[in-house]
Amino acid sequence: MTFTDKNIIENYFGLFESLNSISKLELIEKLTKSIKADTKSKENAFFKSFGAFSTEKSSDEINAEIKKNRKFRTKEIKF
Repeated sequence: MTFTDKNIIENYFGLFESLNSISKLELIEKLTKSIKADTKSKENAFFKSFGAFSTEKSSDEINAEIKKNRKFRTKEIKF
């Protein structure tokens, strides 16, 4: 934890110190939910990155199609 992070935490703690117990518990609950949601969203983003490309073609068919559609220029570049 950096010095800045510690300072921010101390300042927020000073603000929340005057809250009643119920409000503090509510705050703890919301912070806990936000941590869990952040972790789940990272996991979901990771797993969503798989299977984005779906096709019935085999890899050989896809490779052949890509090679067939290549276009090369024969233009000479002059300096």
